[in-house]
This record gives sequence, structure tokens and C-alpha cells, in this order.
Amino acid sequence: MSPTMASSSLCVFAAMSGAAAGRPAGASGAAVPGGRLATSQGVSKSKRAVAQPLAASVVTETPTPAIAAPAPPARAPVVDAPRRRGGRGGAGEHAAWKSVRQERWEGALELEGELPLWLDGTYLRNGPGLWNLGDYGFRHLFDGYAMLVRVSFRNGRAVGAHRQIESGAYKAARASGKVCYREFSEVPKTDGFLSYVGQLASLFSGSSLTDNSNTGVVRLGDGRVLCLTETVKGSFVVDPDTLDTIGKFEYTDKLGGLIHAAHPIVTDTEFWTLIPDLIRPGYSVVRMDAGSNERQFVGRVDCRGGPAPGWVHSFPVTDHYVVVPEMPLRYCAKNLLRAEPTPLYKFEWHPESGSYMHVMCKASGKVVASVEVPPYVTFHYINAYEETDEEGRVTAIVADCCEHNANTSILDKLRLHNLRSSTGQDVLPDARVGRFRIPFDGSPFGELETALDPDEHGRGMDMCSINPAHVGKKYRYAYACGANRPCNFPNTLTKVDLVEKTAKNWYEEGSVPSEPFFVPRPGAVEEDDGVAISMVSAKDGSAYALVLDAKTFQEVARAKFPYAMPYGLHCCWVPRG
Repeated sequence: MSPTMASSSLCVFAAMSGAAAGRPAGASGAAVPGGRLATSQGVSKSKRAVAQPLAASVVTETPTPAIAAPAPPARAPVVDAPRRRGGRGGAGEHAAWKSVRQERWEGALELEGELPLWLDGTYLRNGPGLWNLGDYGFRHLFDGYAMLVRVSFRNGRAVGAHRQIESGAYKAARASGKVCYREFSEVPKTDGFLSYVGQLASLFSGSSLTDNSNTGVVRLGDGRVLCLTETVKGSFVVDPDTLDTIGKFEYTDKLGGLIHAAHPIVTDTEFWTLIPDLIRPGYSVVRMDAGSNERQFVGRVDCRGGPAPGWVHSFPVTDHYVVVPEMPLRYCAKNLLRAEPTPLYKFEWHPESGSYMHVMCKASGKVVASVEVPPYVTFHYINAYEETDEEGRVTAIVADCCEHNANTSILDKLRLHNLRSSTGQDVLPDARVGRFRIPFDGSPFGELETALDPDEHGRGMDMCSINPAHVGKKYRYAYACGANRPCNFPNTLTKVDLVEKTAKNWYEEGSVPSEPFFVPRPGAVEEDDGVAISMVSAKDGSAYALVLDAKTFQEVARAKFPYAMPYGLHCCWVPRG
């Protein structure tokens, strides 16, 4: 039996489901002719935000003639505020935390500014789009049923769309009007003791785990587009043009496993992921060739701490190595079995168990380094690369992440109640670019340092992307969500320069952008030659795809949706053809 097969026989831990990343916001308004949105002052005036130091929080007016586009369909979706057990959402809540009540929409987007003509392809963003069933509202950002957003760019124009992903969890909830699978913080309600026993049995078999793929979206090397979450069953193939759910992505191997990293490493030729082993604490490292559905076992990393593996939402790789993190925020069966969530949900904080970073050779599957590091909490790794000596021998691995100063409270800050009840206080926990250094000299200890002054990006740092040509290689720039304080959620876009130790920041008052995704210009040589695209939910209830020049971090254009858009998580780019 392969080492990964053991993890498939105990699914009690495996309901660590759906989403886990970052998170921003918007508000609502009614569509009016021409694709604009009505606000309390009538048709909203366009305010162009500029790249600026965080201290300068003024949004400047920059008149730019709008480029007319064909009017979208007159009936645009509206948003609905989720509420718990009969309570209605307040009218003043930001639209980023409200459900879209219409399952799908498509239409031309009104443009402000001028899109580069080389931008030819489709931007996709995945994330929660529905947080309520009738009068029942979900608890947590990560509970929402998945919704894909598409913006297709061609010839200087943009067409937008959204659609719910047709997971089994979503279809069952839509048909029954209630939660039918175990989500991040939601569990199906039981009618009595026998019903509860049946639920436990389905939990151990894995059948009650959600397949709500509301976290990531990736383009595989063969062109297929895959939406994912942390349950293996929550992997769906979608059509990037129509947003139709084609079907489940079925693995054809016998490696088993009920959970995996929500963020695989995907290149044109291969797919890497980690499968936690929840019986014999450890991780299996697996890979898959482009065009295949068969994962291949590469090697195993045994955990050095306990009582369970550390949560692994993402991980980095280099050209020759896979970095396997083991943080002290660990999976917890006891919390999983509870009907009501704890502040750490499916996890438990064990700083006494130690924090570790392991390195496995891709070619041999052998662990070549395993070091203890200071405690850390991270959802997302940015990148990793190899340090070499004068003779080209690898001496260390450097791995960067969005690190929350070993503060687990970020999970509970993402409860929808907390996100909707902002009072202007500065409650967003601090975050930084955490830089690990893992030596290859046999040392038992590694380093964790701050890569640049966190005040450069407002002490907020999450939801990151880089130039894909630099994955696993030395790099200079990262694009992420930062903070303009006081705030309760990341509300800026930031371009971090890891050489000069500086950051450029985009901020628009009251708006909360989602992950900025870097798209390189075809034929580009310089690392930051391209654009960064982010979906933004604005204070006035509008929503738009923001396009920034990645070099200057100045706004180039925005493509406006005729309705409010809830916050989403992660993105990918599908080039035309």
C-alpha cells in the first residue's frame, strides 16, 4: 500500500473544506441604461485612484473619456444580504459580503480608460458567491457556494460574465433549501440521534464532505480549466468561455486521499500537490503530467510535530525541490466533530509542537533538508528559489509567504458578521512578507525574517501573484492585497519590490479589491512588463475589473459590471487560443 492510501481510510479530518485565502468587498445599486449604476447621488461619478504611498490616502480626480460599449442586458443580477435564522441584512452593508441572487449573467462591459491591445484572453476569478439559503445565512466567508467571474479581453474591449459552479453541494442546497454537506463552518442539521449517527458514518466514509470548489482556479498544461478547494472531490472542470460546469475532475490513480492543498503548482508540463496523511501524520508529494488524470507518488515527508499534520493550504517549489511546510496550526478531529464551530474551526493551535520546513528533491523523492523555524501562520506562499555557491551547488532554499505574525485570529476575523459590522476600527491583524531560509548544511534550524518593512504595504499582506515565468526561480516583484488603515480587511493593491525593499500601492476609498493577478505582455523581457488585473467591489455599489500597468502601478482602465459583485478569492489567465 502506498503511503498516501492510508490517508483515504480516515476522513474524519478531511472536512477542512472550501476556501481559505484572502478577501475584500463592495456595495449594491440598481442597473440603469448604458450599464451604469444608480447611487444615492444618481449616476456615479468616476474616481480614478492612483498608485501612491499609503500615507497619502486621497483619491484624485482624473477625467478620462469613457469608451462606449454596447449596453449589457437590461436585467442585471441583484445582491442579497445573507442573514442568520430569519434576521435580515442591513441595507448599508458592503456588497462584497452579499450574495448574487441570479445564477448567471453575461454582457459587454463599459470601459473607462484604454485597454492595451495586446491583452487578448480571459481572466477568471473563483470565490464564494452565495452565502444564504432562504432566510438562513452562512457564518464564514469560506462557506459560500462557488461563483466564477469571467472578463474576456479582445481588441480593446471587454465582455463580462458570472455563473455559479454546479457542485453537488450547491445543487443539493438549491433543491432542498438547506445545507446538505459539511462546509468550512456549516454542517447539515440533524433531526435526531439516528440522524446524527448517520452523519458521523457519512463523515467517516467521506460522502458528507463538501465538493464546493470555491477557492482556486487554474489552467492545466493541456488547456483544461480546473476549479478547486481542499477536498479532492471538490475539483471541477469548467468551460472558460461559457463558464459551464463540465464535470468532476476524476483522478484515475489509486493514491486515495480526501484532502489536498487547495493551491497546486501548475506549469505547462506538470501539476504538483501535497496530500496530508491524517493517520500517520505526514504529507505525500505527488505530481501529474499535463494531459493526464493520474497522480504519481514522488515521496513522503513525516511530520516532526503533532498530534496531526499542520494545515497546508499552499506550498512553494523551486526548479529542483518541493518545499513542504509544517506549521503549528494543525488539523483537529475534535473540532471537526463539533456541530458548532470553534474560533479555529477545523484546526487547533499547537505552538509547543514546533514549526518546521521540509525540502524534498523532485527527482529522487528524498527529503534533503528538514529544519525547525519560528512559529508562523500563512495561507499563501509567494514563491521559492535556490541559493547556490560559486560552483553552482545549492546551499539553501529561500521561500517567501504572506505571514500573519503567528496570529491565528485571522481565521475568525473572516466570519461574515465581523466583515459586515465594521465600525471603522483598525482590527485587521498585521501581516508581512515572511522569508524563510532553509540551509542545506545539515543545520537543525532555519530562519524566518521579514523581507521588507511591513509599513510599506500597510501591515497587510495576502492574496499574491508573481510573473509565472519566475515560479521557482529568483524573482524581484510580487503583487498582493495590502492595507490602508484603519480597516477590518485588506483594502489596497500593492506591488512589492523585494530588491529595493519598497512597495507601490493602489487605494480607492471604501473599495476592497481581490487578488491582483499578473499577466505578462507577450514577448516581454523585464519581470514587471505586463498588467495586474483585480476585481474590485466599490463603496458606491459598483464592481469593475481594474487593470493596472504592472511597471508603474498606475491605473490603465476599468471594465465596469452593471451590478454589485461579491468578493472572490483566486484567479487565473487563459490566453486566447
